[in-house]
Amino acid sequence: MALMKIRDSKINIPKEAKALCEKMLADLEKSKKPTLQAIKCSLDNSIYNPKKGYLTPGDKRVTTELNVSSVLKLSRTIFMLEMLLNNIKTGAVNTKREFYYMAKGLIKGGKELKPLDFDDQPESDAIIDFICDFLQVYREEMNCFANDRGGQTYSKQLIVTETMADGEKAVIDLGSLGTSPFQPKNRPQSLKLKTSKKIDFCLVVESEGTANTLVANGFTKRNKCIIMGAQGVPSNAVRGWCKTIQTQLDVPIYFFGDLDAYTMQNIYRTLKAGSAASLIRNSDFSAPEVKFLGVLPEDVKKYDLHCYHVNEKNASDARTLKKAKDALTNDPFFKDKKNKKLADILRWLLKNKIRCEQQSLFSVDPTDQLMTEKIILEKIKNKKYV
Repeated sequence: MALMKIRDSKINIPKEAKALCEKMLADLEKSKKPTLQAIKCSLDNSIYNPKKGYLTPGDKRVTTELNVSSVLKLSRTIFMLEMLLNNIKTGAVNTKREFYYMAKGLIKGGKELKPLDFDDQPESDAIIDFICDFLQVYREEMNCFANDRGGQTYSKQLIVTETMADGEKAVIDLGSLGTSPFQPKNRPQSLKLKTSKKIDFCLVVESEGTANTLVANGFTKRNKCIIMGAQGVPSNAVRGWCKTIQTQLDVPIYFFGDLDAYTMQNIYRTLKAGSAASLIRNSDFSAPEVKFLGVLPEDVKKYDLHCYHVNEKNASDARTLKKAKDALTNDPFFKDKKNKKLADILRWLLKNKIRCEQQSLFSVDPTDQLMTEKIILEKIKNKKYV
């Protein structure tokens, strides 16, 4: 028995789950081996459609049939599914870490559940991900969150209206928050955005620290904009928030981050086109219109920026270089001709074996605290981005 359907945001999860379990039980009663089929969420099943702008799943599926080797996985699946469904029923919300400990507590209280025990959290995380993959639903729809906070966001013009679970609405005027950032919850569908004045652009900054510095030095006072700290590899909350800004405000979005292979592959590409690990959610958790503002290779020479050498004898650096080579060969995002300029940046990095941090712009003129802002604005004005 395989569950196959097109992603539907209005899916009745308890109903689908009940039908699934009843079919598995019926198969057992008929001495048939129940099976579960899920989308294979991996790079070799990822398709990049430039018209959509994000990674989508191919036709490959992972089928788990009840046998000696899979009985533990399927038993744990039903066990965790019941916990997730209880959260939907009660309206409770928990993190993956909390679900792990909740499972430990239930197992501790019932001897018959002892065989299902988890040695560590990655085991329970994998079961939760498997459940979401075969149901083709977002983890957030199961009231399970990894990181519930979007990027730290600043603006003098943005107004957010949040509709909460009980229907109550809260209005947040970011212009009234002073130096405090707005951090939306990981439910972008509950947020409605409007502006008090026209916003010219949104700047997504890889480092939250640098985003805070720009704001503290008056960036949002002098410019009609939104600044968001991406906090490194973007969480689902950051990605969903960025997608919401793109969809509802229709303003140019620029990414300001380091010039290195890790940033290009793990941070920028994930923000722009999603990831192979979350193929079923990329449509709602990616922002295809975001441009790479830099640091660009041309900036290194133009501004005489300080760079670090990448040493192939260093294990970490060697892994990064290997992944960059693999991306150029196997990643459909970098292989697509639409993203040739981004792939060229990876090739430049592989050839020159250097990395340049976004903070290096502060070395251009240390006596001018606004120099980094001036460079960013100049690059936007002159369309010096990819």
